[in-house]
Amino acid sequence: MTYIYLLLTLLIGALFGLIINKLKVPGGLLVGAIVGVAALNIIFGATYMPKQTKLFVQIIAGAFIGCTMEKSDVKRLPKIIKPTIIMISGLLVLNLVAGVLIHLLSPLDLVTSFMSVVPGGISDTPIIAAVMGADAPKVAVMQIVRQVLGIGAFPMMIRAYDNRKKNSEKDGDREANTEKRQKSKTKSWQALLCTLIIASIFGLIGNMTSISAGTFVFSIISVLILKLRFDFAYMPRWLKKCAQILSGCYLGSTIVMSDVLALKYLLIPLFIIVFGYMANCFITGIILNKTCGFTRKEAMLITTPAGASDMALISSDMGVENTDVIILQILRAVIVMTFFPQIINLIMYFFGG
Repeated sequence: MTYIYLLLTLLIGALFGLIINKLKVPGGLLVGAIVGVAALNIIFGATYMPKQTKLFVQIIAGAFIGCTMEKSDVKRLPKIIKPTIIMISGLLVLNLVAGVLIHLLSPLDLVTSFMSVVPGGISDTPIIAAVMGADAPKVAVMQIVRQVLGIGAFPMMIRAYDNRKKNSEKDGDREANTEKRQKSKTKSWQALLCTLIIASIFGLIGNMTSISAGTFVFSIISVLILKLRFDFAYMPRWLKKCAQILSGCYLGSTIVMSDVLALKYLLIPLFIIVFGYMANCFITGIILNKTCGFTRKEAMLITTPAGASDMALISSDMGVENTDVIILQILRAVIVMTFFPQIINLIMYFFGG
């Protein structure tokens, strides 16, 4: 019966994920899988996902993040160190302050509060949250809202703000980096196999350590080295999509009716997240504009909470051709998902009881 439940869970998750994804909903595969499997679990109690799913998803997600960096990105690092430090510092302050506020003003525990604000991947962060003992479904809801804001609301807000300030304030004078990122041409099945083996070996080693989300961190770092040192790492997008569906299936299988009823308590946390990211977009954006010379649109897009691939499309639509905006978004994903869970775990060790 367990295997039948597993097959049913995967089928429902994949079906709902594909349907919601077709509707162009941000993170559609994850959202659809969560909704479909949660409904199956609540109505029929007929879901099953092995605990090892978390391990597998962390390895795949870590490998995918490790593959996002290119050698051309590394060459740009000396020229974008300052904006990188400003961007990450702003996000860390936001994460800690908003996390504490959510914990104080809502029933959410401290680790769930912190993980809800982490500016990481929409499908990766909830799984890491589950590994760290947080309420992963609630984290997923708030990460989805953040992604929707980043893709939908923030670009319109940035465009309106820039138009209002255009005639009254001088814009940044930094020379735009219009040179396209030189992407690796390695896309063979041998490179894919090598990437999966390396990510799995080091992910399992990370799992045996006491490092928080060690599987994820070790997978990222090992594949990053494989990519940048040997140029022999490759992860196709379809594999990432499969991991998103698996992640959604796992999260959905943990949701019961009490979790659905508890969603009413997320109103205040969601308000804090929305206000916090808006404030960060303006404040850190202004700092980047004044101290690093980025234009207003470039600076605010750098601080926008969306994925690197989304930002490439959004930037193009808004007439921003500075490749550094995309590189900084990629650096954000790598740095945030590697180090923020460790910082949160350290805080939990001292203050989490």
